Amino acid sequence: MIPFLRRLLPSPPALAALVLALAALPLGPHPAAANQTDSAVFDLHLRGLRAGTLSIAGAIDGATYAASGKLQSSGVLAAIKKIRYDAKVSGSLSGTRYTPRTYHETADTGRRQSESVMEYRAGVPQLKVYNPPRKPEDQDIDPATQGGTVDPMTAAYATLRDVPEAEACKLNLTLFDGKRRSQVKLSNPVKQGDRITCAGEYRRLQGFSAEDMAEKTRFPFRLIYRPAQNGVLRVGEVEMDTLYGKGVLKRR
Repeated sequence: MIPFLRRLLPSPPALAALVLALAALPLGPHPAAANQTDSAVFDLHLRGLRAGTLSIAGAIDGATYAASGKLQSSGVLAAIKKIRYDAKVSGSLSGTRYTPRTYHETADTGRRQSESVMEYRAGVPQLKVYNPPRKPEDQDIDPATQGGTVDPMTAAYATLRDVPEAEACKLNLTLFDGKRRSQVKLSNPVKQGDRITCAGEYRRLQGFSAEDMAEKTRFPFRLIYRPAQNGVLRVGEVEMDTLYGKGVLKRR
C-alpha cells in the first residue's frame, strides 16, 4: 500500500476510503529532463473490482516543474460513497533533487471536506492552511523537522512519469503529507521480455496512530514498467497487498 491512496481506502467499519496510497510513491532520484510533459490516467482495482481513478499531468521546464492530479472514487466504491481528492504543486529542480515550493490540496470524503496548503523554505515544509482545524495529537510531527521530504503530488508525478531504462527501480525517499512521515523504496529490477518489474516497499514511520502502527507498518508492492513509443519506460501497473485485499493501479 502507498500513501496517496489511503484517503480513498475503505475503513474496516465501512467501505469508505480507497485511492490515496498508490500515488504517493515518493520521488526517486531521476535526473531532470530539460523539458518534459506527461499525462496519465490510472484505474484502481481492489479485489478485481474498479474502485477509483487517478489522473496526473505535469511538466518540467528547465529548473522548474509543476504538476496536478485528481483522485476520485469510481465503480463499486463510488456506489457507496463519493470521494474526491485534488492536488497541485510547483517547485524547482536542481540536478536530481525536486524541491517543492507550494502544495495545495482539497479533499471531499463524502462526510468531510478539507483543505491544506504547504509552502517550503529551503526545502522545509511550512503548514500554512489546514481546514477544518484539528486538535493536537500525541503522534503529531513538527513540520520544521521534515526538511528534504516531498509532498504527495510531487511524489506521484516524479514516480509515475516516463523515465529512461537506466533510471528504473531507483528510489529510496521520504514523504511528508503535513501530518505523517513515511518511506518508499524501489529496488531489484527484473527484466522479463519488454517489461521491467521493481520490488517495492512502503513503510509507515511517524505521525500515524498507535492503532495504525500496531496494525501494520510495512507494505510490499510491485511496480511494472513497459516501453513507451518515444523510447523511454512508462509505468503500466502497480500491484500491492493492502489491508483489504489485492490492489492494482493500472494505466489506461
